[in-house]
Amino acid sequence: MLMPKRVKRRKQFRGSMAGKAMRGNTISQGEFGLVATEPAWIRSNQIEAARIAMTRYMKRGGKVWIKIFPDKPVTTKPAETRMGSGKGSLEYWVAVVKPGRVLFEVAGVPEEVAREALRLAMHKLPVKCKIVSKADLEG
Repeated sequence: MLMPKRVKRRKQFRGSMAGKAMRGNTISQGEFGLVATEPAWIRSNQIEAARIAMTRYMKRGGKVWIKIFPDKPVTTKPAETRMGSGKGSLEYWVAVVKPGRVLFEVAGVPEEVAREALRLAMHKLPVKCKIVSKADLEG
């Protein structure tokens, strides 16, 4: 699963997901893309599950680009622990996704195959998405 090799600080504040995606909101490499329509944290294992679903459907043809990276550490405290005694230990990594962000891009396969692959990937993610083509975002 995706995670940073090293980070400057081990633990991070939760932050805010307000506003629209200012960068990563265009299709740069592929022909078709999956665009988030709501804000969310997407875990590294959910990104991996979506990637596997797409590549399996495309029978390892074409190319898939993952446009998000989980670089935010999320901590949790153990069950039945009293308040206080510091911040919990690192549990998993998430990518912060804002509306309009392109999550995945696909190229090298027919349109109907690409759309079905992206639809299957969409079901693996905790965020509402839409499938767009390069022409849709430019126009």
